[in-house]
Amino acid sequence: MEATSTSAISDLQHSSIHALPVLQDNIIWIWIEGDQAVVVDPAVAEPVKRWLKTRKLSLEAVLQTHHHADHIGGTLELLKDWPDAAVVAAEADLDRIPFQTISIADGDQISLLKRTVEVFSVAGHTRAHVAYYLPATSVDSADSALFCGDTLFGAGCGRLFEGTAQEMHSALQRLCSLPANTRIYCAHEYTEANLRWAAALHPEDVAINKRLADVCARRQQGALSLPSSISEEQRTNLFVRAQSSEELAELRQHKDHWRG
Repeated sequence: MEATSTSAISDLQHSSIHALPVLQDNIIWIWIEGDQAVVVDPAVAEPVKRWLKTRKLSLEAVLQTHHHADHIGGTLELLKDWPDAAVVAAEADLDRIPFQTISIADGDQISLLKRTVEVFSVAGHTRAHVAYYLPATSVDSADSALFCGDTLFGAGCGRLFEGTAQEMHSALQRLCSLPANTRIYCAHEYTEANLRWAAALHPEDVAINKRLADVCARRQQGALSLPSSISEEQRTNLFVRAQSSEELAELRQHKDHWRG
């Protein structure tokens, strides 16, 4: 299946970033410029191959945020068709993403598709998780973008599989210090479930309830809830709003066991 959120189509086309939903709830983001493409966290290969070949696009690079199978599972198969494509991943994850060809670390900058890409270390979900930030192309433009994998979700954050609540709290605060209009391209469609949990905890929160209603309407129409934005997460994401790592830890534990 491939789709883009109907209400976000113009934004996606403007920024040349397109959504490819796969598996149960993964989203592979495909960033294009001219006839070149960069693919973010390809869980599987075949839908990506069809998408690129139908549009006569060549694969320049794959961005990997972390090592989980539903993020790297399609990469080696894509390299069979585009053997010269770069694979960008954390040097600290070389043992788990051994096919990387550009090894990066916190603070690095690389150039892809005529844009600068900044690398942030955002440990928490995994020990070597990274995010990729595209600053705006000019002072007046609104095309800054963040590929954050499983660190920051729509109204949520990733589970703490290898990291700590302190690391996740620091990562979220860092990401949410980016410009408010930065578009957030996370790797899973979890927004509705996250908002239902948040609304159960804060039933009187107007911003959370409004976003939940908007997201439910979009999902009922078959559209995605993403991309989100930094400002939207600051208003409605309980993990982002957490004032301390202790508060985040309590929220994460509650969400992990919530069955609403």
